[in-house]
Amino acid sequence: MVSRSIGRRTFVSGIGAASMLPQFARADGFIDLEWTDLVPEGQQVIPPMLQGLLDHDQPPLSSQQPESSGVRTEWNGQVIRLPGFIVPIDYSGTGVTAFILVPFVGACVHVPPPPANQLVFVTTSEPYESVGLYEPVNVVGMFGVSSISTHLADIGYALSADLVEPFGS
Repeated sequence: MVSRSIGRRTFVSGIGAASMLPQFARADGFIDLEWTDLVPEGQQVIPPMLQGLLDHDQPPLSSQQPESSGVRTEWNGQVIRLPGFIVPIDYSGTGVTAFILVPFVGACVHVPPPPANQLVFVTTSEPYESVGLYEPVNVVGMFGVSSISTHLADIGYALSADLVEPFGS
């Protein structure tokens, strides 16, 4: 059995390094991100016009998607956790296996899609039994920049989910 003690210098160095971490938290093996983290510095997150309901007699909502202001690459290949709402794309049995994670209820369905840098294409090997579009979830998995186009919207990020769970779990 080997006994190790942490020296004072090692401890102080560790505290110093921890204080230099970015403002997002790294805990439980993942980085907690918020939707604002996905937008380049100084750019608007979600234009106010996209947060209200629109007349459904207008052209398809996907044609009203605003231009993206770019994506951020800091978290490529990192395991992250991001909250949001599910817009289903593909099912296996009664569970969803591919979906767009969106920042607010109704995005891509009842209102035009947000910019691509506010959408994440999620795939999961374990189907998630979603209770509907109004259920907030947390998604944990490998994250990266990706250019994906679906019939609903252009998407700027992708996430291979290890865990999809109700928000707050």
